[in-house]
Amino acid sequence: MVQADAVKPGVRWPGRERGRYRANRVSWRWIAVFCLPALALYGLFVVVPLVTAFYYGLFRWEGIRQAEFVGLGNYGEVLTRYPLSEEIPTALWHNVLFFVGTMAIQNTIGLGLAVLLYRNPRGKRFFQTVFSLPYLISPLIVGYIWSLLLSPAFGPVNFILRTVGLESWARPWLGEPDTALPVLILVNAWQWVGGPMLIFLAALGGIPRELEEAAAMDGASAFRTFWSVRFPLLMPAVGVITVLTFIGCFNIFDLVYALGGSDGGPGGAMDVLGLLYYRTAFEGGTNAIGESSALAMMIFACVFGVSVVLERFLRRREVTL
Repeated sequence: MVQADAVKPGVRWPGRERGRYRANRVSWRWIAVFCLPALALYGLFVVVPLVTAFYYGLFRWEGIRQAEFVGLGNYGEVLTRYPLSEEIPTALWHNVLFFVGTMAIQNTIGLGLAVLLYRNPRGKRFFQTVFSLPYLISPLIVGYIWSLLLSPAFGPVNFILRTVGLESWARPWLGEPDTALPVLILVNAWQWVGGPMLIFLAALGGIPRELEEAAAMDGASAFRTFWSVRFPLLMPAVGVITVLTFIGCFNIFDLVYALGGSDGGPGGAMDVLGLLYYRTAFEGGTNAIGESSALAMMIFACVFGVSVVLERFLRRREVTL
């Protein structure tokens, strides 16, 4: 006896396919509806300013009045005119040092804290909150607070050093070129260490325990287990943190402004590209709009280009490990 509703192989059912098509079409409509607000905000606050800056950089300006079209003339002016021709390499070098120091201190401490919290879950939520609180505060506020703490006149840091007998260590930390940039790196690491800690902690939680147990059964030490088993599996998290740290370090402005002012501290020891753009835009000459727009596009091209190269390089490293 043959069933009437039996499905024969090779037979198409237009009604069912039409229903699937409608379901897919409806789902794509809903996706578009939910993505549209985010795309609109992204276009309004990211794409439009970029296009506007690129457009402004192609013209010479007389105050706020647009003058003649100069093409890439503003870019050449920024790179060759004194003092910008000397300030750009110095500020770029400070950004590089700031990135390297932040990677070495902030992310190393973040990884160490993540490992400690992963091994000792008692009080985990409390310490996660404590270490994450600083990056919820505005960098401007953080900078002004630390400038008070490090004040050579009434700051508690120098007072404690004098109290414990380390008076030779007490100094104007933000007033000496040799200490200004290291202090900036330490303050920045203190504020943002919670971010890498949370990312590393989530990555550690995703590592199968069977791999660690197998390494322990083979006689591997705790350090060897971490270096040979855990760390290679943490490379995706390392890649994400490295790219985010690079972008943050090359976009730094507010913390440096709060600690060292628009000139970047003593002798420009903390001068970075963000401060240089600020001075060009608000303390420049009659063509400030054109030159600052050209400088902004150069900074964007540098950050975007290096971020893409870093991301691809780290992904290749993930594959080889």
